[in-house]
Amino acid sequence: MMSWAGGWFFLMAAEIFTVGNRDFRLPGLGAYLSEAAGKGEIHAIYYGVATLILVIVGLDQLFWRPLLAWADRFKIESVEGEEPPQSWFYDALLSSRLAGWVRRRVVEVVDHLHDRTRGSTLAVRDEGGPVRLIAGIALAYGSLRAVHLLGFVSPQQWRLITAGAGATLLRVTGALVIALGWTVPLGVAIGMNRRLARWCQPLVQIAASVPATALFPVVLLAVLRLAGGMNIAAILLMLMGTQWYLLFNVIAGASAIPQDLKYSSALLRLGRFDRWRTLILPALFPYLITGAITASGGAWNASIVAEYSTFGGRTLQTIGLGSIISHATGAGDYPLLLAATLTMIGIVTLINRFVWRRLYGVAEERFSMN
Repeated sequence: MMSWAGGWFFLMAAEIFTVGNRDFRLPGLGAYLSEAAGKGEIHAIYYGVATLILVIVGLDQLFWRPLLAWADRFKIESVEGEEPPQSWFYDALLSSRLAGWVRRRVVEVVDHLHDRTRGSTLAVRDEGGPVRLIAGIALAYGSLRAVHLLGFVSPQQWRLITAGAGATLLRVTGALVIALGWTVPLGVAIGMNRRLARWCQPLVQIAASVPATALFPVVLLAVLRLAGGMNIAAILLMLMGTQWYLLFNVIAGASAIPQDLKYSSALLRLGRFDRWRTLILPALFPYLITGAITASGGAWNASIVAEYSTFGGRTLQTIGLGSIISHATGAGDYPLLLAATLTMIGIVTLINRFVWRRLYGVAEERFSMN
């Protein structure tokens, strides 16, 4: 669900973009919304978003809710949950003739094939040598070409990239802190209360799936009048696109807390502070780290559309790596594009290596439920 929602976020950027003088355009809702935003037609944006919401609601009811209801049977608990997830479509499928036909035809055929192939072994030859050789030659050639291109980047452009990297890092950090501030309490409330989850989780899925880039023109109209308008707008777009990674992980972590531990904390009459300190936050810690990694990575990706935007024939931008990448892409400045992209890759890699990996080690050592 989280990855699906992330796919909707980049719908507009994926279906219409330009590289130099070349225009790449695909038919779809994303191209429609992007065209409407480029012309400043607010009513057309509303029509596109309304259509998208209808599609998302249909997918939630016919696909995700049945999967959630079916996946509940695989939870490892010694006590049954109070309110298991339910789906009217899942119940209808179980009682339908179609489910019986699939069970008889498909499942039996798969079991038969499995029985026939059980015990058989296939000799696999190591044919990776030529593939590795070709990949090595391609990598060496690509590296030489990259070094050649980087030679055309001027010292002034490198200074611009350095300043842009610092500005984008600050925005990513700000968006992550703001997201943590509201997703943790709401995610715990949804994950630990099945009745609340029954009503809120579909709404959260719908809100997460609506691409923030579709609503960004409306946000720009409201924010640009404020002091530091484009900077605030960039942080808001990063937040709108990445906060859901944290929220879904917090919901998953809270839902994974075994029911018997919840009963134990109630029997011990732990206060709210002690319950959060001894049960909820330790149980959530691995999920928070996973959510923070995906959210920060998503924020870096979102900077490409958050720091450089076109609305109503106007180009609005602020200093940042994402703005540099978008501008270099549109202008066809491949040396600058390569330098900015490699800088973003290097920063994200260093953060993962020295921050998130160490926090993952803490989560495995101290906060895993074994």
